[in-house]
Amino acid sequence: MTVTHFTRPLDGQVRLMTKIARMYHERGARQSEIAEALSISQAKVSRLLKRAEAIGIVRTTVTVAPGVYAELEEQLETRFGLTEAVVVDVGPDADEAETLASIGAGAAAYLEATLGGGDRIGVSSWSQTVLAMVDRLRPFTVRGATEVVQLLGGIGAPEAQSHSNRILGELARMLGAEPVYVPAPGVVAGPEIRDSLLADPSMQEVTRHWRSLTMAIMGIGSIEPSNVLATSGNAFAAEERVDLIAAGAVGDICHRIFRADGSLVRGSLDDRIIAIPVDDLLHIPRRVGIAGGPRKLDAIHGALAGGWVTTLITDLRTAESLVE
Repeated sequence: MTVTHFTRPLDGQVRLMTKIARMYHERGARQSEIAEALSISQAKVSRLLKRAEAIGIVRTTVTVAPGVYAELEEQLETRFGLTEAVVVDVGPDADEAETLASIGAGAAAYLEATLGGGDRIGVSSWSQTVLAMVDRLRPFTVRGATEVVQLLGGIGAPEAQSHSNRILGELARMLGAEPVYVPAPGVVAGPEIRDSLLADPSMQEVTRHWRSLTMAIMGIGSIEPSNVLATSGNAFAAEERVDLIAAGAVGDICHRIFRADGSLVRGSLDDRIIAIPVDDLLHIPRRVGIAGGPRKLDAIHGALAGGWVTTLITDLRTAESLVE
């Protein structure tokens, strides 16, 4: 709040409003203290403060802090129908690793600011960006969520397995939540194996958790897998990716492949995936997508176009490209 000083002659009422406004907004006096000091009722103080704002004696100004891109975030929210966009400041010369670290830090800050303790959170297993968030998250002093559930099969090659376990285990520990693991790989050899695994009681229990999630935190993948995903045993083969690209695929969320317009690419690959079903995923009220950098631009745009996420956390350059 700022108090505007008038230079024209003032009547007594305007003078009193100005005095009260200065005492309240500039000196921090409480309304009861002002009423006692000026020998008027507290109701009159409140009424004159409201009138001072109405006639322009008091004006509200919002100063945007450095590194906050409120206008750009609002443009993303309006254009893509997002509930919230978070744009992270990244230097113009930042490489992919620096961009990843900045987005991870921004996502960690977002969780620290928004989690209330009652959420049941689903998390994608093989995302480097989600791992960057977990690595920068500070332990919550009070419980941040009740449970953290894998959204995609979490079993993979031994040399990459620690990545998946670290995302879920560390996030659950930081939030004081219960971890729920998927006791299966993300991609299996055929639909018969998938159906057999999904029928197992342990997977039936995971399915129950999927259907009660209130929030999802997900990386947005490009068709070319990250190094971690490529070595995990949970990536599609090169010849399968060729077929996906021919079908118009640009990206994936939890191995659910989509085109530039966000539409789902269906086919035999879908029958080999052990992950939250699309309908269950899209019923989660808050779906947070975390991704950025030039390599992910088409995938992020497709995810936004298809309504796969309700909240996007990305870097400055990617956000600017998305609204152009």
